[in-house]
Amino acid sequence: MCREAKKYRFSCAVVNSYFVSLARNELKASSVKVCSTVGFPIGATLPEVKAKEARKAVELGAEELDVVMNVSAFKSGDYEAVKKDIEAVVDVKDLNPNIIVKVIIETGFLTDKEKSVACRLVKEAGADFVKTSTGLFGGGATVEDIKLMRRAIGKEMGVKAAGGIRTLKDAYAMIEAGANRIGTSTAIKIIEEMPKQ
Repeated sequence: MCREAKKYRFSCAVVNSYFVSLARNELKASSVKVCSTVGFPIGATLPEVKAKEARKAVELGAEELDVVMNVSAFKSGDYEAVKKDIEAVVDVKDLNPNIIVKVIIETGFLTDKEKSVACRLVKEAGADFVKTSTGLFGGGATVEDIKLMRRAIGKEMGVKAAGGIRTLKDAYAMIEAGANRIGTSTAIKIIEEMPKQ
C-alpha cells in the first residue's frame, strides 16, 4: 500500500496505529503522509484512551489522524461528551501543530439533522476535517451528505468523502459536492480511469 501511495503520489496512507512505524519507514523519502486511525472502528473508547492513542501515533510519526466520533454518546444526546472526546484528540496539536485531525461521523447512522449537529460539534472542537464514514458499516459517502456537511461547516474546514467511492465518476461527484479529500480502497482503479495526458 505504501509503495502504491508513493507511486501515485496520494496525499496520505491510512493505517491502524499498530502500523504507523512501518508506514513512516516506508514513506520517509516521499511526500505521502502517514495517517493513523484513532478509536477505530466504532469510536466508543474513553476520551483519555483516544488521546493516548493519538499521542502515541504522532510520536511514532503519524502526520494525520482519522478519529471516529463516539456515535453511541452522540445518539444518546450527550453532545458535550462528544465534543470533549474530539477535543482530547485535537489537543495532540501541542506535540505538532501541523497535525491534521479528521473526524469520522458515520453518516449512515445519522439523520440529516444529526449530521448537521455532528458537523457543528466537530468544528467547535477544533478539528480540521469532517469525514463521512469508516466504510465498514455500509451507507458510505453520498453527494447529498457531502453538500449537507459543506453547508454545516462552511468553507473554513475540510470535508472528506469516504465509503463506497469506487469510480472516477464517483470521485468527481464528491469533489463537485464540496469534498476536499477522497478516501477509497480503490484509488488506483480510479487513477487509472483518468484520461492520459
